[in-house]
Amino acid sequence: MYDRLQAVEDRYDELNELLSDPNVVSDAKKLRDYSKEQSGITETVETYREYKEVTAGLAETREMMNEKLDDDMKEMVKEEFNELTAKKAELEERLKILLVPKDPNDDKNVIMEIRGAAGGDEAALFAGDLFRMYSRYAESRGWKAEVMEANATGIGGYKEIIVLINGAGAYSRLKYENGAHRVQRVPETESGGRIHTSTATVAILPEAEDVEIDIKDNEIRTDTFASSGAGGQSVNTTMSAVRLTHIPTGIVVSMQDERSQIKNKEKAMKILRARIFDKFEREAREEYDTHRKSAVGTGDRSERIRTYNYPQNRVTDHRIGLTIQKLDQIMEGKLDEVIDALIMEDQTSKLDHLSDGM
Repeated sequence: MYDRLQAVEDRYDELNELLSDPNVVSDAKKLRDYSKEQSGITETVETYREYKEVTAGLAETREMMNEKLDDDMKEMVKEEFNELTAKKAELEERLKILLVPKDPNDDKNVIMEIRGAAGGDEAALFAGDLFRMYSRYAESRGWKAEVMEANATGIGGYKEIIVLINGAGAYSRLKYENGAHRVQRVPETESGGRIHTSTATVAILPEAEDVEIDIKDNEIRTDTFASSGAGGQSVNTTMSAVRLTHIPTGIVVSMQDERSQIKNKEKAMKILRARIFDKFEREAREEYDTHRKSAVGTGDRSERIRTYNYPQNRVTDHRIGLTIQKLDQIMEGKLDEVIDALIMEDQTSKLDHLSDGM
C-alpha cells in the first residue's frame, strides 16, 4: 500500500512541474487534463503526508519513552504517544479508502430517466412522486434539476420524464438509484382500501462530453415533425419536434419540449450522447462483472432495488438489506441516509477486493 501511496505522491509532484511548464500552460486540453488529474489525487497526497508526519512523531515519542524522565513528563509523552497511535490508525483507514479506484464518471452531471412501469396510472403517479423526491434531493444539495422532456398523464403523473441534474458529484451519489423501484400503497382511486403494488424504473446516465464520445454526423439520421400534446392534439404547426437516430446502435431520441427546432435538437443530442456513452460503459462493465459482482452495482435496470411501503411508512433497499421507517421524510428528498449506506457498502466491497489483490 505504501509503495502505491509513494507513487501517487511522486505523480503529484510531477504534475506540479508540468502545470508550470509554458508548453502545458499554452495547451488548453493538457492544462485541463493535468489539473483534473492533480485535483483527483490531492486529498490522497495530503493525507499521506499527514500520515508520514504522524509516523515520524510516533518514532520520536517512542524514543523519548526510553529516556529517563520525571513522572509529569513521562505522563505527557505517554498521552502524546496514545494520541498519535490513534491518529495513525485513523489515517490508515482513510488512506485505504482513498486508494480504492474512483469511478471516472463520479464528478459528472446526471441525465435521469424515470418511467412508469407495471401498474398503469398508479405507476405513472409513482414516477411523478420519484421525480419530486429527486428534485427535492437535488435542491437540498445545491444542484440544479432541469426537465428535458416530459410525457405527463392527466392525473399528475408521468409515463416518462427525463431530467438533467447539474451539480458537483451528482453521479457519484445518484448512480445507485439505477433500477426498478416498487411502491406498495392504496391508490386514491381504490374504494375498497386494497393495497396495490406498482413499479417505476429509474435510469441514471452520466452526462457525456463531446471529447469523450465521437459521434460522426453521418451516423445520425434526423427527422423533424410537428409537436403533439396529450391526446395527439397539435401543440404548434411548425416542424419543431426532432427525432435523432444513431444508426450504429439503433438508439433513438425524440424531443418536442421546446418550440424551437434548434433547442429540441440540442436537448436530443445531449440525451443521445449520454445514452450511447452509457451503452458502451455497460458493455465494458459486463466482463468485469463476471469476475466480481458488486452488491450495489449500477447495471441491470430491470432489477428491483427498493420498495416504498406507504402503510408501514417503510423503505427497504433490497441490495444491502437496509430498512428505514422514514418513508415520509425520504419522499421529501431526505435520501442521504440511504445513499450513504450504499456508498459505504460499495467502498467496503471494493476495499475487500483491493486487499485480496495486494
